[in-house]
Amino acid sequence: MRRPLLLVALLLLAPQVFAQAYKWTDSAGTVHYSETPPPTGTKYQRVTTTGTAEPLAQPAPVVEKSGSTEPAPAAQPVADTPANRAKFCTALKSNLDMLKSDGPVVMQQDGQQKPIDDEQRKGQISTAQAQYQQYCGSK
Repeated sequence: MRRPLLLVALLLLAPQVFAQAYKWTDSAGTVHYSETPPPTGTKYQRVTTTGTAEPLAQPAPVVEKSGSTEPAPAAQPVADTPANRAKFCTALKSNLDMLKSDGPVVMQQDGQQKPIDDEQRKGQISTAQAQYQQYCGSK
């Protein structure tokens, strides 16, 4: 009984593993991705899929300037000025207050908002408290 069910499941998943995707740019400069080829006469690329939602490699951040694209510059450290430190400490204090409250806490993960569980909340509180003590003193 298990073998036929396993065979049916594998047959249903097989097309997804070998899925073909196409990439092309229209006349307005919009990049399109599709499982079907673009209209005839459109220049396109075949995109190899991995069978998972994970990318083959992390894309480089891109900054658009007047129609051209360039890799984004590396993030620069923020100057340690009293004003910047005050903003940082205020944000840390606000985060700690929110984490210590009874209400649900939602975090941005993989482009989606997900509620955190008690273990994650404890870890976030511990990290925020350590940062607050290090950068803002025990106030």
